[in-house]
Amino acid sequence: MKATSCIPHVLLLPGLLNDASLFQQQIDALTAVTTTEVADLTQADSIAGMADSVLKNTPEAPCVLVGLSMGGYVAFEIMRRAPARVAGLVLLDTSARPDTAEGVAARVALMKLAETDLEAVFEQLMPRLSHPLRMNLPAVRGVVHSMMSSLGKDVFIRQQGAIMTRPDSRPDLARIQCPTLVICGRQDLVTPPELAEEIAHGIPDAQISIIEDCGHLSTLDQPDEVSKRLLEWVRNIKC
Repeated sequence: MKATSCIPHVLLLPGLLNDASLFQQQIDALTAVTTTEVADLTQADSIAGMADSVLKNTPEAPCVLVGLSMGGYVAFEIMRRAPARVAGLVLLDTSARPDTAEGVAARVALMKLAETDLEAVFEQLMPRLSHPLRMNLPAVRGVVHSMMSSLGKDVFIRQQGAIMTRPDSRPDLARIQCPTLVICGRQDLVTPPELAEEIAHGIPDAQISIIEDCGHLSTLDQPDEVSKRLLEWVRNIKC
């Protein structure tokens, strides 16, 4: 769809075992003002490899980069490698920190379980991915289940390996110079609001928006609120 004003192309970076369905309502909202694309983060086995793939397969014109969770880790890597290609940055429910020893151990256990029972992995993850009052809604549970089933165990294992070896992005925050918006669900159990605040405080002039009654997958838990805030912010980013 042709953009109605000179707002940069929006490139969306999904999270673990997520595809374009994660952002569908935001895509629908953004098409009123600009073009959108969802990057494929399913093939590489490292955050660096994912960033390389994104940079290789997307136009070089500066874009608005939108990353959720794992997509945020990839966004940080892109900012290190090619900051001139980013006109604006949106970080949703993510962290600038490396994984912890406890986090790595939990991921390894889930990777082992996924080899034989991805459905059990889904059941373990859902309470951490969504707000308790929303996790069983078809628009949340059904979408997450569909994405996980479609992408499968091999992608899950590959992406988990990339996530648990991600670098510490905190030393690089002060070097991010483009307009930045940080969004986080109030009830995010995976990357809670204090991690969003750490990112926002580290990036010069970053804005932060905490969304109430919302878990880790904010684009599904509170799609209208995320879309509204994203659209309002993107309108102010110019080519």
